[in-house]
Amino acid sequence: MAATLDLPRSVLLALWLTSGGETDAAVPAVQHDDEPHTVDVDGEPLTLADWVRWLGRPVDEAAALLPVPGEPVAAPPAVSGPAVDAGECVLLRAGTRLLAAVPDVRRFGSDLEPGHLVTWRVTAVPDWRTAVWAQVGTLEDAERDLRRGLLTATEALVQLGVERWRPDAADAIAQVRDGALPERRLPRRVDAQRLRVLSSAARLRGIVALAAQDDGGAVNTWQADQRATALREVDRVARRAMAAAATALTRD
Repeated sequence: MAATLDLPRSVLLALWLTSGGETDAAVPAVQHDDEPHTVDVDGEPLTLADWVRWLGRPVDEAAALLPVPGEPVAAPPAVSGPAVDAGECVLLRAGTRLLAAVPDVRRFGSDLEPGHLVTWRVTAVPDWRTAVWAQVGTLEDAERDLRRGLLTATEALVQLGVERWRPDAADAIAQVRDGALPERRLPRRVDAQRLRVLSSAARLRGIVALAAQDDGGAVNTWQADQRATALREVDRVARRAMAAAATALTRD
């Protein structure tokens, strides 16, 4: 059975904010199985639906970033630390308002029945668009890099003994490889190229997450380090591509 590919909350929110889709569809698509999201604007709590309505739809420009420690962050300094801690954020322009929204996700429940409390921390920020253009790049760049990343990953992991993974890991990777995006959670107006990039990037991230769970067929520390380095590079390419697919900016 093929897996449903995972998309970060920030990617989904950025796509919906720029799509012009109805708020009644956007909010459950972003929240999914979470408890109802709240939005903290200068200490004032709002529901996600009220905040989206306040912004107006669609917003003029938006970007989703998926930063990790040790990499340059295109988010403004005021939110770069929280964005790295969260592993994601949304930047947006709605009229003259330039904002950053970082999800604070608190997990509760058991491994079998997990739950999540999500609060989006919203901060007014300086113009972020030039930095995002420089770091994220275009969809065409993303597609090209994804193809190269997939080749790099395949070669590196085969050389390091992926064929000797335990059988259940191989089955899980096959499910992710054949997985599909959660179409009901995506706006209908997302164009085919963005969907293609999102799908490829989500598959690649899913495979990397599974591959990172153990050392595969590596027989020494050097092989394990080489394998980890290859996986980090592939994940970087996938995150950048996913960010590009969720980013909608107007070039002057």
